[in-house]
Amino acid sequence: MYREKIEAYFAGREDELIQMLTRLASVKSVREEAQEGMPFGKGPADALAVGLELAGEMGFTTRNVDNYVGVVDLNEHKTILGILCHLDVVGEGTGWNTPPYTPTVIGDEIFGRGVSDNKGPAVAALLALKAVKELGVPLKHNVRMIMGTDEESGSGDIAYYFAREAAPKYTFSPDGTFPVVNTEKGGLKPTFSRSWPVSEAKPRVVYAKGGYRLNVVPPEAEALVEGMGQAHVEKVCETVAQKTGATYEVSMEDGKVKIFVKGKGEHASTPHKGLNAITALIAALAELPLAESESKKAIHALNTLIPHGDFSGTALGIAQSDAISGSLTVAFTLFELSQTGFTGRFDGRTPVCTTEENSLDVVVKAFAPYGITVEGKLTPSHHTPGDSPFVKTLLKAYETYSGNKGFCEYTGGGTYVHNIEGGVCFGATMPGFETNMHGANEKASIKDLITAAKIFTQVIIDLCS
Repeated sequence: MYREKIEAYFAGREDELIQMLTRLASVKSVREEAQEGMPFGKGPADALAVGLELAGEMGFTTRNVDNYVGVVDLNEHKTILGILCHLDVVGEGTGWNTPPYTPTVIGDEIFGRGVSDNKGPAVAALLALKAVKELGVPLKHNVRMIMGTDEESGSGDIAYYFAREAAPKYTFSPDGTFPVVNTEKGGLKPTFSRSWPVSEAKPRVVYAKGGYRLNVVPPEAEALVEGMGQAHVEKVCETVAQKTGATYEVSMEDGKVKIFVKGKGEHASTPHKGLNAITALIAALAELPLAESESKKAIHALNTLIPHGDFSGTALGIAQSDAISGSLTVAFTLFELSQTGFTGRFDGRTPVCTTEENSLDVVVKAFAPYGITVEGKLTPSHHTPGDSPFVKTLLKAYETYSGNKGFCEYTGGGTYVHNIEGGVCFGATMPGFETNMHGANEKASIKDLITAAKIFTQVIIDLCS
């Protein structure tokens, strides 16, 4: 009934979308130390202010919930539909071809940190609300857009909000891909560590470190080695590079040999798409003729239990899969080793069949013989039946405006709906488009974001009118 009007409304809206997204994505909204009135730091609070400002300019009622989330209401009726977006981003990392916080349009694509995850989809949702309002569609219910500021660091924002207000009857988060993601894997993200006395025996590793965020495959890692010649280290790294595919830069620093490893950043839920610099570094260190020490034992243990290229947890003994949610994945994302011990974390995404007994308990037992302790817990997976009326409504709108067949799928990523019964992830990336999410040169398709806005407009009309 409304398709022709929706298509006509969004004709030529690309510049409006670009201008809105540029304002949002120019804010470096990486989580920082909390400040008074800013629970996740200044950057996320600034982005929330811009998001609410955009909504206010459209004439919507807005509310800032203690700088945890921002609320945008389409009307004063009872809220039946919730659209959950987030305005915080992961750090920019390195390897960008354009300034990460200066959104750059090249053809149909816009580049910048957050343009796909999740500021672009947030703009598409705002434009959908605006379209419903300006088209004068009579509604019986309200749609509420909730803009969060801590999705990338644990979703403490959305927990704060829903501890105070009930979730709507229908909820989706445009924080992934179309058509509908109705299953989100669980999480196994333990900390593993060991300490030891300083050993003066050489050659030895003075330090090793890599990773900057738990849910990002590390693009860089480095180590400092004492008591060994540069030429020998270079030879070992050249050999290991053929196996790992990483780039190794070897140099001298204060009489010691520095190893710098370049990999490729990627979202931790898809570790096979990246190149893990931590595991590549450990692979090289394990090949060096280090003196016998507890540090050397730890390096070899890590190389054995989380070897480079093992994305399934096979070496740890936790590889598993099911038909609903696919295979378990593992990404070694944080690592720091000194002369007195090490601490590491991996980001595991677990299928529906995973239990603490067949995952965490197995990891604890695998590390135990090496004197490595493990702390953590298993976060359950999330599943909404694909034949629910809500999901069918979403799929119908997707098929109408994309021209593609709708279906349900699973993801290793987690969104705001993970703990909301009946909630799903819905868009805003079209199938086949590579966003480089969490890596360098993150991008979004302007055309696809406009299509997403049309789809969201139809969904709002179908559920709220």
